[in-house]
Amino acid sequence: MHHLSKDMQACIYECLRCYQTCIGMASQHCLEQGGKHVEPEHFRLMLACAEICRTSAHFMLIGTPHHKHTCRECAEICSECADSCERIGDMQACVDQCRRCAEQCRVMAA
Repeated sequence: MHHLSKDMQACIYECLRCYQTCIGMASQHCLEQGGKHVEPEHFRLMLACAEICRTSAHFMLIGTPHHKHTCRECAEICSECADSCERIGDMQACVDQCRRCAEQCRVMAA
């Protein structure tokens, strides 16, 4: 396996945590809460966030230089998801994880 820098290892970790957090909160929290938690724009954003996080981690793990592009997009989507979760409320774990992931992805995209 190729050598992963400390920054890349940290980003992979945060991306996978964010994937787990977003998909878990969407399916275990939002679906149960209903109402504004399942409004299409918010719910799709959570699913998109989970998927771009998984994809970014995957691209870094396989060692493709295209991870810079996915990480740039991941940072943007994670920031949007954090804002959306914060607006809805009662989703602080998702807000915090999305912000951590966005920050790490900005480092990798640079």
